[in-house]
Amino acid sequence: MTAVALSHEYLQARKPARVVVLGGGGFIAGAIRRRLEANGISTLAVGRPALDLLKPGAAEQLAGLLRPEDVLVVASAKAPCKDVAMLAENIRMIEAVCLALQRRPVAHLVYLSSDAVYRDSTKPLTEKSCAEPGGLHGAMHLSREIALRHAHQGPLMLIRPTLVYGNDDPHNGYGPNRFGRLAAAGEDISLFGEGEELRDHVDVEDVAELAGLVIMHRSSGIANAVSGAVASFRELADFASASFPGKVSVRGSRRSGPMPHNGYRAFDNQAVLQAFPGFAFKGWREGLEKIYAARMNGSAG
Repeated sequence: MTAVALSHEYLQARKPARVVVLGGGGFIAGAIRRRLEANGISTLAVGRPALDLLKPGAAEQLAGLLRPEDVLVVASAKAPCKDVAMLAENIRMIEAVCLALQRRPVAHLVYLSSDAVYRDSTKPLTEKSCAEPGGLHGAMHLSREIALRHAHQGPLMLIRPTLVYGNDDPHNGYGPNRFGRLAAAGEDISLFGEGEELRDHVDVEDVAELAGLVIMHRSSGIANAVSGAVASFRELADFASASFPGKVSVRGSRRSGPMPHNGYRAFDNQAVLQAFPGFAFKGWREGLEKIYAARMNGSAG
C-alpha cells in the first residue's frame, strides 16, 4: 500500500464546527475527546450502547447523526483482533461506517489505526514503510483503512499508534501499564524470557495531542504516533519496580515461542515532527514518571 504524504489543508490551525468521535468512550478516543474539549472544540461522543455498529440499522443511525461540516474520528474497534471471528466483526463495523459516509459525507475523516499494519523490519519504520501485516490485528486495520479510502472522497488522515500507555488503559496488557499496576500493588513482575525485546511506547496524551493537531489543520495522509525511541521490557519493568515503595522483584521466565517482531520494532517519527513544528513526543521515562506519580497519589487506577 503506497503511503500518502502528510499534508495540511489549513496551514494555520482552525477549530472545526464539530468533531464526532465514534467509539468516544474508549481509552484513546476518550483522551482525544478530552483534548478537543479542553481546546474549546465542540464534540459528540458516539458509541455503545447508544450506537452498536454490529446491529441492523447502524449505518442509517450514524448517517442521521452526521453533518456535512463534521470531522469524524473513527476509533471504534474490537481490539486486539485475536481470531477470524473478531476480524469479521470489525469488518462489519467498518462497513456500517462506510455506508453512513456514502449517505452523509463529512468534511474530514480521521481513522485511528495501528502500527501493526507494517511488515517487520530491521530498520526504523516510517510512514512510507511497507504495509504488509503479519497478523490478524494488522490485517484488520489495513482492511479498514482501504475500505474508508473507497468510501470517503475528502481529506482522510490515518493515525497509526504503536504501543500506547496511560492510566485509563483498560487492557492491562504486557508492558508499562501492567508493570506499573503490579509494582503499585507490591506484586512481582514476570517477563517473557528476559524481556529483551526492544519496542516503542507512546503516551496516550501525545496521541490525543497529535489527533487534535491533525483535526485543526485538516491534515490528510499517514501519521505514525510513535515516540521514536525503543526500550526493552526489562528496562520498563525495572523502572516500574523502582518507581513505587518496596521495589518488587523483576523475574525472567522460559520463553514458549519466538519473540514478536523478531525482538525489534523501532520507528522514525521525523515526518510528524516536521509536519507539526513545536510538537514533540515524550520519552518513555518522562511519560511513565507522570503516570506512576499519579497512581501513587491515588488519582488513577
